[in-house]
Amino acid sequence: MNESADSRTFGLAAFAGARITIVVPGLGAGGTEHVVNVVSNHWNGLGCKVTLITLEPPDARPYYDFDPRIAVVRLGVPPRRATKMRSSFLVLQRFQRLRAAIRRSRPDLVISFLTRTNVLTLLATIGFAAPVIVSERNNPTLQPLGPFWRWLQRCLYPRAFGLVTMTQGALDHFPARIRRNGWVIANFVDLPNGWQKRRGKNILTAVGRLTRQKGFDLLLEAFSKVAASHPEWKLVIWGEGDQRRSLEALRDALGLQERVEMPGLTKRPGLWIENADVFVLSSRYEGWGIVLLEAMAAGLPVVSYECDWGPRAMITHGSDGILVPREDVEALAESLERVMADRDLRERLGARAEASAKKYMPEQILAKWDGLVSCALKRASKVHLPVPDNVV
Repeated sequence: MNESADSRTFGLAAFAGARITIVVPGLGAGGTEHVVNVVSNHWNGLGCKVTLITLEPPDARPYYDFDPRIAVVRLGVPPRRATKMRSSFLVLQRFQRLRAAIRRSRPDLVISFLTRTNVLTLLATIGFAAPVIVSERNNPTLQPLGPFWRWLQRCLYPRAFGLVTMTQGALDHFPARIRRNGWVIANFVDLPNGWQKRRGKNILTAVGRLTRQKGFDLLLEAFSKVAASHPEWKLVIWGEGDQRRSLEALRDALGLQERVEMPGLTKRPGLWIENADVFVLSSRYEGWGIVLLEAMAAGLPVVSYECDWGPRAMITHGSDGILVPREDVEALAESLERVMADRDLRERLGARAEASAKKYMPEQILAKWDGLVSCALKRASKVHLPVPDNVV
């Protein structure tokens, strides 16, 4: 496995004028999108020409703020549910549009995020000289991925210059011929500018896409077991997703209409930290869990399922947070009961969590990304040949 190196080893001169093309499904709210936002603005600030290619509709708007000098190309072929025949046609359409867009950006380096997009990007860059870095942002063992995509992943990932995962456990999932190009780069924590503590209203907070992965159904069941004994507390779940209706129905069936709020997205990224008193992560699995790290950095006491691999890497159980066996509703309820009932415990956990999160400050993590990009650009400068205009 390659080890990430500080960009100062190579010097920042390698970045000046470099053309970096980043491929990601969309630029909405989410941990991956936040990472893309920060690294794009960072490399733009170093003098790179950054192009973002997304699968979104042309009229989509980003959730995070990007420097206006960064070019955004939207291909108009977002992921959607369809029949097998229709899905095959959409994949082909994405491939063709993506290949053409990458060619037009004339990259020195291509970076892709998320599994299916990684596969499409590696296919779309066959015959191009620019090295390709792919990044896995979820748990590769548990995330749903059909056998065809798994086969393509095994075939194409060895082509990548580098594979970035956020934990060693995620990297170890891959066979040696893929793992030998692996780089472990954790997510950074980047709290919103000017945020203020507005705590003391007994708000239990959860954040994430309203999907099965995030386990909000498990959280609702756990909260229903302790809500009566803590009438002063309420649960607020921030986020949007395709399970909103089913989660609202479950909330109502549990009699929690007056105790659980689901307000959607915050007006500005990360502002949920201001009013939270306790943070809970109820995911069935995670690649990292950036909202958990944000809560810790903000000095919040955290309770989290011990899902592979992120929470286990961030939290030392009983010291700077509480880990609960994955998908154990009774254990989650017991831990929530313990934290909600004990102010001193909340203050102690929150202070230690804030100290633990300091190792994930953006400067340290961006230096690792810079090291990887410097390596790729260094190789590209030796072998780079322009992408011919007739490559389509």
